[in-house]
Amino acid sequence: MQVMRIGAATAYLPEMHVNMVAILLQKYRLASGGVMTVVLSHYLPGGRAEWEAAKSPKVYIVLRGEITVTTASDEVVLYPYDSCLIYENERRLVENRTNNPASMLVVSCVQS
Repeated sequence: MQVMRIGAATAYLPEMHVNMVAILLQKYRLASGGVMTVVLSHYLPGGRAEWEAAKSPKVYIVLRGEITVTTASDEVVLYPYDSCLIYENERRLVENRTNNPASMLVVSCVQS
């Protein structure tokens, strides 16, 4: 078992993100050589992740607030406990269009 206490987790500012802070909750090297991560993302009002193609599949799970996810073919508002899968190489825009903070978990596996 690998336990990460929130007080020991590492916060960082990802590139191409605005008014958002990420906290790395888990990082695990897979036997295949890939890396699995679980990140808690906090978006302030107006916060966003700019248009970018996902390097690996990602699962977004909203915990608090509302997050709008836009792809080339769709746009959806996610509410608490809603989730979506962003495919590898799929371009996406993530936005908090409300006046309240929003939080979501981001789970991804990057193959080496």
